[in-house]
Amino acid sequence: MVKMLCLLLVGMVVVAPISEAAISCGTVMTTLAPCLNYVMNGGVVPTGCCNGITSLYNSVKTTPDRQAVCSCLKSVAGSASAASFNNAASLPDKCGINIPYKLSPSIDCSKIQ
Repeated sequence: MVKMLCLLLVGMVVVAPISEAAISCGTVMTTLAPCLNYVMNGGVVPTGCCNGITSLYNSVKTTPDRQAVCSCLKSVAGSASAASFNNAASLPDKCGINIPYKLSPSIDCSKIQ
């Protein structure tokens, strides 16, 4: 379930390419932790969740960072239920973040720029 949330958030990491990844999976998971209840149960998206998504989106500025976030989220998504994945996939839109590609468990993180 957490993996699905991560996949969604990976898609938000579309900024400007540079070189070495500076963001860890632990940072990604901590930043997105306020989204976990929504991902698992639906309902109302907490403000803290959207704040975390926005913060992550704004902080990931390089291609390696975006790819690292993608890989982290993808690693978590593999065990999520369809409902949890759908909830996670809805988060960018619900939080006003526009991503240029479809998030999915089969996303190729190496193609993220």
